[in-house]
Amino acid sequence: MKKKAIEKIPYLGLKRISRGQDVKYIGVTAVKTVGHEKHLFLEMYRNEKGSMDIPVVRIALTKKDFGIYYPDKDTWTREQIAQDYYYGATLVWDKAGGRTERNARAKSNILASEEDMQRIEKFCGENGYKSEWWEHIYRFQSSIVYEERRRRENRKYERRQQALKDRQEHTPELPEAEILEMADRFYFYQKHFLYYKKRGCWVRIACTKCGGVTEARWKGGISYESQYQKWVDPPKEGDLAQCPMCGEIGEYKCQGKVKGSHSKRIYAFLGQKYKEKGMVFRYIELIKEWKLGLVEDGEETAMYNASEEISGIEIARAYFAPGEKTQIDYHKCNRIDGKNYWDDCNLYGNANITIHAGRILPHTYREMQGTIFQYSALQEYEKMVPEVNPVSYLERCLYIPQLEMIVKMGLSEIAASIVRCECGIIADTNAKRLDKFLGIRKERTQQLIKSKGNCALLEVMKMEKNLKQNWTDEQIEHLEVTGLKRGQVEQALQYMGIQKLLNRIERYAGCRYESTCLRAEERIRHTAVTYTDYLSMRLSLGYDLTNTVYQQPRDLEAAHNKMAAEQNKKEADKRLQEVKKKFAGIRDSYRKLRNRYFYEDDGYIIRPARSAEEIVMEGRILHHCVGGGSYLRKHNDGQSYILMLRSAKEPEIPYITVEIERDTHQLIQWYGAHDRKPDKKHMQKWLDDYVGHLKQKDAEAKQRAQSVA
Repeated sequence: MKKKAIEKIPYLGLKRISRGQDVKYIGVTAVKTVGHEKHLFLEMYRNEKGSMDIPVVRIALTKKDFGIYYPDKDTWTREQIAQDYYYGATLVWDKAGGRTERNARAKSNILASEEDMQRIEKFCGENGYKSEWWEHIYRFQSSIVYEERRRRENRKYERRQQALKDRQEHTPELPEAEILEMADRFYFYQKHFLYYKKRGCWVRIACTKCGGVTEARWKGGISYESQYQKWVDPPKEGDLAQCPMCGEIGEYKCQGKVKGSHSKRIYAFLGQKYKEKGMVFRYIELIKEWKLGLVEDGEETAMYNASEEISGIEIARAYFAPGEKTQIDYHKCNRIDGKNYWDDCNLYGNANITIHAGRILPHTYREMQGTIFQYSALQEYEKMVPEVNPVSYLERCLYIPQLEMIVKMGLSEIAASIVRCECGIIADTNAKRLDKFLGIRKERTQQLIKSKGNCALLEVMKMEKNLKQNWTDEQIEHLEVTGLKRGQVEQALQYMGIQKLLNRIERYAGCRYESTCLRAEERIRHTAVTYTDYLSMRLSLGYDLTNTVYQQPRDLEAAHNKMAAEQNKKEADKRLQEVKKKFAGIRDSYRKLRNRYFYEDDGYIIRPARSAEEIVMEGRILHHCVGGGSYLRKHNDGQSYILMLRSAKEPEIPYITVEIERDTHQLIQWYGAHDRKPDKKHMQKWLDDYVGHLKQKDAEAKQRAQSVA
């Protein structure tokens, strides 16, 4: 669209304004040729005498494009004529007016003449049903947007398919036979099975290696001929034996425990050179299946053959190239024609293809020579962990090249954490030295290497540097055993040295740090947390921890429990003061509610709560939730009331808490200690009688009021 040429075209102008009170804007249209292409112009003018020369907005449309020009701002946009069309359209020139009803919108936005409507319908095309004039333009613009999006998506899809085809053309041939032979030898260990079934002194054996079936004696007989018959050792489930037919070693498996076939699968990766310096890692599923052929022979099932087969299928390919983003292609099956194909995106939902850790085929490392991963230390990392996902590892290598240094130093735990994207342990991603990379003191490097990258020990070393301390190797190791966090250690160090802290933890625990017993380590960790928690509570309660009497209690557990009780009491008192102030209406309304709800007999007494504090204490003593804010608020606002049911002999000891509805006297709920209902049948009847008493009392009061009136 030639925007500059369109701006030079004079405005169409509004010939006359409308006398309609609801009309706000009037549209004028014209078809003009700009740059050998027909354009439909729509100009919207305010229905005012002073706005007949310059429009609020000029909309220009061609068969393939459109644009909106705002004269007052001298700007172009590519908005459509209506915004939020399906949720109550707002026309672009009437944004300040907000969304309006369809009829009101039609009355306030009109065209100058019937010829304008015909011009719009002719240019945009009739849609076959009655529409407002601006809806013709909206649908025309929507079709242009849709076609552009479709062409854009098609171009994007074509580029993706071309890139996919290029990757496939540069992907080396997969050596299937070599992979299967290697997998059978190194991963399935050339395992064979000897299926057997005993019948008296004889046993029938089927071998998966040779596929043959034979019978042999496993138990001696008394006949002369038995000494010349085929013999085998007594077969037993799981034992290894030699096949009497082919001589291969197989594992005995009882026929009755086999359901036709069984298999074992593993996942493997094959890395191959891709283009000049790139690599493609091929994710393969390898399956070895052992089958037993069975046939019905009269009343029994007999073995007639056995077999074994190893197969594999390539599931995914991960492509790595210098300066390019990692691309993973997936092997899929077309459900319509059943054909397999490769695609550059994964499946969705529960069918998502996941690349698991697996084995790396040996000649992968030969292929890595001369590629971008020649010095990735993948082979060293594979020896550190049981199974490895080379795709994840190499992706981390591209972003964190220091991973090679970590692996070659033998820091296996740290390397595994980085591969799992647990990069919080990294202090400086641009650092080249280990100590700066991990944020530890330089002299700690050898100790960390000796521990093979113990992540817990690393956290203590980082704590040492952050706290600007200089601890010994022994103190570092002992502090790692305690499992204390930085905040706990930092608080304790304000009143004692690190060695004094460690000595006290060891003395209270009664265990030595050097002990290799797991129970001793757990005891030390529990003691360390208890001691630092004790110190924290002392501080929060205002005690002076420079006093060694407070620092070193004789009985740590007793002192900790005492501080916990004191802190709980402080928090409880604070809670009571809060509810007293916030729900003061409960105390103020007590006398009035007592006259209404108080009742007693020989066994029990029931009355409303005296204050918010009493309700909170009731909940604490009986261990239920009545002290929560919702119950207090409803009682304070008069929605429902909390009543205390006590024994007549012990009226101050909490027994049952009742919530009752204000107007109908309906029992909402009632509970005793621990949300239980003591003597449920009897107490339910007593409460029902109490509700009946309240209703009778209200009826009598109403009758007295009517007689007085």
